[in-house]
Amino acid sequence: MVVRGHTCGGGALAVCALAVAGVMTVGSGCSGTGGDRSDGAGERAVVGDGATGTPVAVVRRAAGELAGAGTAQARTSMETAAGGTRVTIRGRGTYDFRRQLGRIRVVLPKDAAGADEHRPITELLAPGALYMKNRGAGVPDDKWVRIDTTALEDGNLVTGGVTDPTAAAELLRGADEVTYVGRTEVEGVPVRHFRGTADIGRAARAASPSSRGALSAAAKGFSTDSVPFDVYLDDAGLLRKVRHRFTFATEGPAVAVVSTLLLHGFGTPVSVRLPSDADIYTGQVQQGRSGPEAP
Repeated sequence: MVVRGHTCGGGALAVCALAVAGVMTVGSGCSGTGGDRSDGAGERAVVGDGATGTPVAVVRRAAGELAGAGTAQARTSMETAAGGTRVTIRGRGTYDFRRQLGRIRVVLPKDAAGADEHRPITELLAPGALYMKNRGAGVPDDKWVRIDTTALEDGNLVTGGVTDPTAAAELLRGADEVTYVGRTEVEGVPVRHFRGTADIGRAARAASPSSRGALSAAAKGFSTDSVPFDVYLDDAGLLRKVRHRFTFATEGPAVAVVSTLLLHGFGTPVSVRLPSDADIYTGQVQQGRSGPEAP
């Protein structure tokens, strides 16, 4: 997937995306390969494991299965590399797939936010919005920054350093050219591994109404809709792990971002209270020496 070479306050979109979370080190590398078109062998393997339908059909159902499951604990990582230096943003929290609400504690790597080490950022994920606390960059400690994800050119697929779990699952509704790789385990849970590509435009059209806006924005903002992925589903069809590979076109070498979501602890209670208007910061957010400013 390639982003058009838009700029944001003088910086490339790829830089702007991770800079929202305070990360200024972005470069090239970590690109992955796409999946092969599903063949008869892959389809027979899936049927043999007791699933119904082709690999494409099984993967496209993953988002609906999560909504049926309700809630889960989530771990995330977003990785890029620059000049041989690998930068990884990690997150941990809980998510409600029915209400599409979540709370993730995002940990930035050392020195990624500049000379001073940044405190963990608290992110609240909601339909059409991303809330961030401990954002730094001039934002008071008791205030939240609110970002309209439907106005982001990437639809918040990478902006906050976390791919929204609903968006990660809904992208699979656009799955195509899916191959069944085989059985393996994710943290001790038996799973089926599928590899393929997802079309953002198709995913947006098939997405639930509350997440359609953000994916539609991403479909318009990316010059190529194809997103390579690896997904791992348990025997109940629940998504246990998904890895997407996003590639950005900038003025220099292409920037590859690998976003990974792991889910466990299904049924975990999730409590998310969105900030009131009085708790939202409306001033300027400073991006540091090399970054742009965001309102």
